[in-house]
Amino acid sequence: MTQIHTHTTLKLTKRLRRLRTSAAMRALVQETRLSPDMFVLPLFVCEGEGVRREVTSMPGVHNLSVDEAVLEVERAKGEGIGSVLLFGIPDRKDDIGSLAYDPEAPVQSAIRAIKRTLPDVLVMTDVCLCEYTDHGHCGIVIGDEIANDPSVDQLVRAAVSHAAAGADIVAPSDMMDGRVGAIRQALDERGFNQTAIMSYAAKYCSAFYGPFRDAAGSTPQFGDRKTHQMDPANVREALREVEQDIEEGADIVMVKPALPYLDVIARVKDTFGYPTAAYHVSGEYSMLKAAVRNGWLDERRAMLESLTAIRRAGADIIITYYAREAARAIG
Repeated sequence: MTQIHTHTTLKLTKRLRRLRTSAAMRALVQETRLSPDMFVLPLFVCEGEGVRREVTSMPGVHNLSVDEAVLEVERAKGEGIGSVLLFGIPDRKDDIGSLAYDPEAPVQSAIRAIKRTLPDVLVMTDVCLCEYTDHGHCGIVIGDEIANDPSVDQLVRAAVSHAAAGADIVAPSDMMDGRVGAIRQALDERGFNQTAIMSYAAKYCSAFYGPFRDAAGSTPQFGDRKTHQMDPANVREALREVEQDIEEGADIVMVKPALPYLDVIARVKDTFGYPTAAYHVSGEYSMLKAAVRNGWLDERRAMLESLTAIRRAGADIIITYYAREAARAIG
């Protein structure tokens, strides 16, 4: 026969579990909340029509032609997501990334199409050369060096072409020195003073970008990106990078990746108080998807826990391939 043990009630004035007794109670005192309007949905825009090609290493993510991208934005808008970030996947590449600033390239065409159909959607554009160069690097290669200043010239051309197509925010992701100031000056001189800049201010040389490079065809053909992307061991350097970009005119600063750098997000937000974005990158997304496919994780819980952690660290804006799924989960 099972014996029931009785105990004297503890004389506690504070019982923290009282605020966890029901779902309603837990919701009442929840400190960190997610909302669909803080999510940004990244989209890979390719050439052609009627193209919806799944990225093998990113389940649920597709390369989309412009018409399909517009449909995807419409669906996201219906789920409460008001912002998208466009990446271009051109059919043709060269050593200077000239299609990055072609007015008829996929990104520029997609900006115009989205703005015609959904003018109130906030369109952000990635400004980099890696998707457009045949060598896969983020800048112009001279000898064995990724040359900073010639690369900035090309990035300026790309940013201006995006603004001319109607982008609300341009987002330089290359990590070249001085590119934010150069882009700000060029935009202002051409009358695009209302176009905002979201700088990838603290972008680390991370192992978590692999699936993105599959999607964008941007794997470097030689070498690596350690001379311009940040050392994962450094946080004080990140603060210097963010400070410089703010001084040069960035309106929003970003930390990338997100989950391995929650401490960096917190330091950036606490130090500068600027609108702060965090990129929940392809590798972070694909790891969850792989674990879910193996039955190791509850996807909804793992997804929302991850995004909540990013928000809790201080991010105001979360760029994530989970944007639509998360919006539906919390809607």
